[in-house]
Amino acid sequence: MKVSDDLDRRFRERAASEGSLDVAYDLVDSPIGALLVAVTERGLCRIGFDAEHEHDLDPLARLFGAKVLRAPKAVDEPRRELNEYFEGTRTAFDVPVDVRFDAFRLRVMDELARVPYGEVTTYGALAARAGNPRAARAVGTFMNRNPIPIVLPCHRVVGANGSLTGYGGGLERKERLLQLEGASLTLLG
Repeated sequence: MKVSDDLDRRFRERAASEGSLDVAYDLVDSPIGALLVAVTERGLCRIGFDAEHEHDLDPLARLFGAKVLRAPKAVDEPRRELNEYFEGTRTAFDVPVDVRFDAFRLRVMDELARVPYGEVTTYGALAARAGNPRAARAVGTFMNRNPIPIVLPCHRVVGANGSLTGYGGGLERKERLLQLEGASLTLLG
């Protein structure tokens, strides 16, 4: 290791341990590809799929009015929980999240978080539970832009006919996540 690499590593670790980072991130390997995982001191704020990594950092800086720095230790807890999820030993996440949405989107995300592991719901049902049964399309758009997929399980939301529609990480990832959980689209009944 070069002296400059060691100094850089020590700087990042110290900044993370002192809470001097606005947003810390790292790349996390997973069976569905590398994930960009970002945290604030309030909690997990972003999971991005591999194709998005370059584009995720600037919006994070703007959204959180933040300095964004790669600090692997800062994402240890979300990394551990994601690894457990992919190993099949975790069915719910405990890591705190830092989301900044309007009231309706917060209600949608709260209802989304209640969709059990291995089960699915529809965009319309989720909209109704969030208090606006006519907002299925808005919910679909919002699910497609979910900043914390997997942890906020938008992959568990399907079309009214059970079809796998609109997933920000691609339909093949959505299908793999549902398969991992043992979900059946016949659960919609």
